Amino acid sequence: MIKEAMLYERLEADRVHCFLCSHHCKISPSQFGICAVRKNEAGSLKTLVYAEAIAAAIDPIEKKPLYHFFPGSTSFSIATVGCNFRCGFCQNWQISQANKKKNGSLGYELIPEEVVRQAKSSGSKSISYTYTEPTIFFEYAFDTSQIAKKQGIYNNFVTNGYMTKEALETVYPFLDAANVDLKSFSEDFYKKICGARLAPVLDSIRLMRKFDIWVEITTLIVPGLNDSEDELKKIAEFIASVGIEIPWHVSRFHPDYKITDNKPTPIQTLRLAKSIGEAAGLRYVYMGNVFEGNNTYCYNCKGLLIERQGLSITKVLLQEGKCPTCKSTIDGVF
Repeated sequence: MIKEAMLYERLEADRVHCFLCSHHCKISPSQFGICAVRKNEAGSLKTLVYAEAIAAAIDPIEKKPLYHFFPGSTSFSIATVGCNFRCGFCQNWQISQANKKKNGSLGYELIPEEVVRQAKSSGSKSISYTYTEPTIFFEYAFDTSQIAKKQGIYNNFVTNGYMTKEALETVYPFLDAANVDLKSFSEDFYKKICGARLAPVLDSIRLMRKFDIWVEITTLIVPGLNDSEDELKKIAEFIASVGIEIPWHVSRFHPDYKITDNKPTPIQTLRLAKSIGEAAGLRYVYMGNVFEGNNTYCYNCKGLLIERQGLSITKVLLQEGKCPTCKSTIDGVF
């Protein structure tokens, strides 16, 4: 379904300036933006993926991962093709790196009203805009989120955080939570590995918290690329500067897509990252893609609150958002 895009301006000679994401593409007629799903058609910017889902599924919210946003609930998850990053380690590259330049039809029609209907009938607490990058299917996510909000269903983005301030200002009244990939704390890493910049991601994280969106952060730790103790400290210290209540998920890399020579992340590296996060004052640090370091503990008395095995919750001691032992209020949306 082709629809006029949001967040752009017309320039001379039928060129357009897209300010949906921080690439700020200037696009000539008949050309695409970096995302390859937004096209200038005769001086009008079009989104080519509106209501064209490439994936839809009912997931545990822990898969996003969001551990402090209605833990144990399910989330109806949708995506279109496309992304504004080019990460060589992408684990969903078959759909994130697919684009409209090469193939006109890459999904099936799933209109916003139907997304919400299916989410509701599945008993899902929320809708997750995930798998690829929700920023590039912004119009689809925006329309869906408005309908969902009216029907008491929450919305969350699983995102690289490269949206502009204007995009966040537009969607935040309908966006309840986000898991942001903070892939590195190096401009060089973002440029070479992702084809992007670090600073806009940091700005998005700060702005999300200012807008009272519940934020959790994930860092996929890739051996030899972003696993130094110094870099992990910088990431942890940045998160703590925004809010010590923000959960940090340090996840295990496995070889995929274009980065297949690196070995999976050693467990010891994840344990080190977890200890670095805790030393920086973060209340909740989790290990991802492994079967340890997934439980939630009270930041005050250290008592067990939520026990997890993989993506499944096996024990819940949390009582109305409070620790049953010391009565401390636990950060999150419960």
